[in-house]
Amino acid sequence: MIFFKIIRSVLNLPFNAAFYSSSKKNVGGQAVIEGVMMKGPSVWSVAVRGGDGRMHIKRERLRSLPAILKVPVLRGVAALYEALTLGIKAIDFSASKAYEEEGEGPMSPVVMLTTFAVAMGIGIAMFVFMPLYLTRLVGIVMPIVSESSVAFNVVDGLIRASVFLLYVSGVGLWGEMRRLYEYHGAEHKVIHAYEGGEELAANNIKRKYSTQHPRCGTSFLLIVMIVSILIFSLIPYNWDFVMKFLSRLVLIPLVAGLSYEVLKLSAKNSGNALVNLFVRPGLLLQRLTTREPDESQIEVALSALREVVEVKSEAV
Repeated sequence: MIFFKIIRSVLNLPFNAAFYSSSKKNVGGQAVIEGVMMKGPSVWSVAVRGGDGRMHIKRERLRSLPAILKVPVLRGVAALYEALTLGIKAIDFSASKAYEEEGEGPMSPVVMLTTFAVAMGIGIAMFVFMPLYLTRLVGIVMPIVSESSVAFNVVDGLIRASVFLLYVSGVGLWGEMRRLYEYHGAEHKVIHAYEGGEELAANNIKRKYSTQHPRCGTSFLLIVMIVSILIFSLIPYNWDFVMKFLSRLVLIPLVAGLSYEVLKLSAKNSGNALVNLFVRPGLLLQRLTTREPDESQIEVALSALREVVEVKSEAV
């Protein structure tokens, strides 16, 4: 069913988002169903290749954020929320165009909310509840784990990372997800070319640029894994299971905000050897969430980028 295809795409949003940077040349983006979404400082756009081969493009202006949401940590929470909400809108548009021949139209607000809720529920179950529950079982077998907050959260973090790796590796084997990962690679290549001031030609981009990008959501989630171990270690180890679970949900915004700041810092200091050592695992992990795109997929990413760049040029 198309609904479940959309759910799978929504679940992958945090993995394939390249976060927007405040730098003048930086843009962000996400891969969607048979297309790419790009985001600049004032607009976002999405380009999709329909089943008939035609290109479909949508562009909208962004609402400006209140000043309070531009301060460190809070801006990270806002960026993640924006990435998810824009991603769902882009997936809605892409699904309606990619599956147009199947009679698929735009989602109603109720269906969109349901899709988001189901995807969030699955994500929380997989990456919060399940690791916590399995760590609890480990603590029964190995009492030292349940008697130390640090030990408990290190095991919890390792299990969460393992679930994450298994999920990313598994979904990459599905045909449709492989296409999504190819568009993810196209998005990264195009952003690399634009930020490097290079010629925006598909054949040049395909040959010259990597499918890995330091601001990718995959790298962001790897940072989240590390930061969550540190933050969750503040939770008393003697709390019961329900309190540990609920406290993790409450702390998710803080973890996301701090992780975003680390991601921004690593992108800003990408030439630093120590920073590169820290960033390297995230880039390696992107080999699981990106695939080499063909030129037609790069053209789709370029179409989305041009919509954003044109507006930036008009504002100059």
